[in-house]
This record gives sequence, structure tokens and C-alpha cells, in this order.
Amino acid sequence: MKILVPVKRVIDYNVKPRVKADGSGVDLANVKMSMNPFDEIAVEEALRIKEAGNAEEVIAVSVGPAKAAETLRTALAMGADRAILIETDETVEPLAVAKLLAKVAAEENPGLILLGKQAIDDDSNQTGQMLAALLGWGQATFANTVTVEAGSITVARDVDGGLQTVKLNTPAIVTTDLRLNEPRYASLPNIMKAKKKPLDTKTPGDYGVDITPRLTTLKVAEPPVRSAGIKVADVDALVEKLKVLGVGA
Repeated sequence: MKILVPVKRVIDYNVKPRVKADGSGVDLANVKMSMNPFDEIAVEEALRIKEAGNAEEVIAVSVGPAKAAETLRTALAMGADRAILIETDETVEPLAVAKLLAKVAAEENPGLILLGKQAIDDDSNQTGQMLAALLGWGQATFANTVTVEAGSITVARDVDGGLQTVKLNTPAIVTTDLRLNEPRYASLPNIMKAKKKPLDTKTPGDYGVDITPRLTTLKVAEPPVRSAGIKVADVDALVEKLKVLGVGA
């Protein structure tokens, strides 16, 4: 079984995003970029499945600018076997990404597509679900545990009331949550080996997919700054303040 793992290049989660002065978007100039954390978890899970003998190959794929190759090299250094970069400098919305991934899946014929539940830049949480609809495959989102068996995949997934366990026939799509695993660090020898692993570069045109945006961003603004709190002398004063604010009414 092949496992396809889509990964996205995003602003590093330790960096505080800055909005452009004209409000047209987030400033990416001179900002540290890295692999989307949820996708990193997906790569780790795919590698664990392979190491357990339930997969023969892990293929990382990314849609983005040429620099997204660095993100794919990270996946290769972690242990992925090869990578595919669908290069474009345009903003690609989740539906277009899903269409491109569907084309890649048709070529590669994976038994499982593992991807992060969302990207931390736009928080859309749409690509996995759209991809499942386009392919007509079973899906399990927000995976907490993944167990691969012959011809099926059992997933425990986070829901509001706790955990829900579902069983999918392969091929299937699974999106990963934070508690699924702890991604490994790439060792220096593996980083060096990753430079020699195959990385194919394609374009959206190679797959015949129109990535023209369907949405228009009108304005991007930072959230309002929280106002400072106040100190009260005692519990009675606190209760009075809460009454004035209508808390607990």
C-alpha cells in the first residue's frame, strides 16, 4: 500500500503573524516558514504505518511556490520515500488543492491519504473533506489513533462528547489531530540523504486543473487588543462588579 501525505508550507507556529500595512493579507517577507504542524503529524503517522509493515511507500506532495521544496525535503528527511511539488506562485484555495490531490491520487493509486485536519495559516479545515468527496472515498477526520488492517483502517476520532471509532475500507482519507502522535526530529544523516531522494516538480497545468481563486479577500485585520483588567479589594467588591456587568444573571 502507498500512503500519500499532502504537506503545506506555512508561517512557523512560533512566529507572530503581521498584517500588511494595506490590509491586503499577511506579511510573509523575511518570515520563518515551516511545515504545517498537523501535516507533520500526518507524515509521522504514515512513517509509523510503514515501519509496522503495513505500507511500502510514503509519498509527500505539496502545492505552492518553489520554496515549498524545502518543506518536502523536511518530509523526506523524516523518512518519506519521494516527493511531488505542484509549483505555483498563485494563492490556491482548498477546492483547487483538493482537485490537484485527486489527480495525483489517480496517478499514484494510494491506499491511504493522510493529511492534517487544517493548515494554521487559513484554518479552513476543508481540503480533506473535499478530496474525499471528489474521489468518493471513505473519510475519518480529527484522527486520535489510526490502526491499519488488511483492507481496512480503524480510526478513533475526537468529537464533542469524547471519542468516536469508525472503520473505513481502503482506499480512504484520514485527517490528523494533535493528539495522534509526536513527530520525530530529522537526524543529520537523514537530512543529507533527503537531498538525493526524488522530488518531481509539476504545475497545475500538468494536471489540467484551473486554480483561479473563487473568493476575494476584502480586508485582513488583526483582532482588537484586549482591554486591561482591574483589581478589586475583596470578594464583595468582585461580586458587585460582576452584578454590574450582568455576569451570572
